[in-house]
Amino acid sequence: MKTITLADIADKLGGEVHGDSTSRVDRIATLANAGEGCISFLSNKKYRSQLGETKATAVLLHPNELEYCQQNSDVNAIVLDNPYLGYALLAQMMDTTPEQAFGIAQSAVVSQDASIAATASIGANAVIEAGVVIEDNVVIGPGCYIGRSSKIGRNTRLWANISIYHNVVIGSDCLFQAGVVIGSDGFGYAPKGKQWVKIPQLGGVTIGDRVEVGSNTCIDRGALDDTIIGNGVIIDNQCQIAHNVIIGENTAIAGSCAIAGSTTIGANCAIAGKVGIIGHLTICDNVLVTAMSLVTKDINEPGGYSSGMSSIPSRQWRKSNVRIRQLDDMYHKLRKHEKAIKYLSDMQNNNSANIK
Repeated sequence: MKTITLADIADKLGGEVHGDSTSRVDRIATLANAGEGCISFLSNKKYRSQLGETKATAVLLHPNELEYCQQNSDVNAIVLDNPYLGYALLAQMMDTTPEQAFGIAQSAVVSQDASIAATASIGANAVIEAGVVIEDNVVIGPGCYIGRSSKIGRNTRLWANISIYHNVVIGSDCLFQAGVVIGSDGFGYAPKGKQWVKIPQLGGVTIGDRVEVGSNTCIDRGALDDTIIGNGVIIDNQCQIAHNVIIGENTAIAGSCAIAGSTTIGANCAIAGKVGIIGHLTICDNVLVTAMSLVTKDINEPGGYSSGMSSIPSRQWRKSNVRIRQLDDMYHKLRKHEKAIKYLSDMQNNNSANIK
C-alpha cells in the first residue's frame, strides 16, 4: 500500500497545505466514508456539508471552500484551483491496478510473421496473426485476438478478451477495457426481394493516440474508407460506433450511445449516456448532447442540444400522455376556430368599409 505525505501531494499537484504537511495518507475515499489515513476531495458544493463531519486526514478543495473545511479541526486541507483534476492526478499517483506479467506467455499463439517489440507483453491464450506490428511497451491481455496486418502503437494496453480484427491501426498510449471489439463488420446489406445480401466491409479502423475505450464497446470497420477515432477520444462502456463514423479529437462519449454509419462528430464534443445519432449526419466542434437525446439532423452551431423528456411522477406522466394523444385533434379544432374568427373579422372589416 502506497503512503505519501501531504507535502509531497501538494508539491506534485501544485497546491498549498493548510494543516500538518507531514501527515501521511495511503488511500482515497469519499468524504462520507473516509477514515484516518484517507484523503478525499470536494469538487461539488452539494457535498459541502460533509466537510464538517468527515473523518478524512485531508481534503483537496478550492480556496473558496477552505473556510468550511476549517470548521473541522481534525481535517487538513490541500488547496488548489481545480480539486477534481487534482483528484484525478492523485488517483494516478496512488493507483493500485495490478501490472500484467512481462513477456510472452507460453500459451500465447504468435505468428512467426508478426513483429513484436522486445518490451511488449502478451498474455495467456492470446492469438497474434501474421503481419501484426506490436510496438514498445504494449501490453496484450489474456485471451485477446489481434487480426492480420493490424498495428498497435507503443504503450497501449489491452485488457482481457479483446478482439482486434484485421487491418486495424491503433495509436500510442491507448487503453482498451475488457471485451472491446474493434474492426468487426459494419451493418452493410443490400435488399434483394425479401432477403438481404451482405456487403463485405472493405475498410479498416484507424484509432489515434491517447484513446480510451470502455468494456464491451464495438467500433465497426468501414465499408470502403476507414472508421476514424481521433486523438484523445474517450468512449464509455457498451457503445456502438458504426462503419465510417469519424470522431474528432478529445470528444467524450458516455455509456450505451449508438452512432449510426457515416456520421461525423467534431472535436471537443460531449455525448451523454444513451444518446442515439442517426447516420450520415455532421456534428460540429464543441457540442454537448444531453442524455437520452436522439439526434436526427446536422448540428452546425456549438452549444447544448437535448430531446426527450425528464422523468416525472407516473400519475402526472399518464395525464400528460393523454394530452399528447389529444394534440392532433386540438390542433385541428384550433385551426377551425382561427378560420372562423378570421372570417368574422373580414366580414366586420368589409361592413365597416361599406358604411363609410
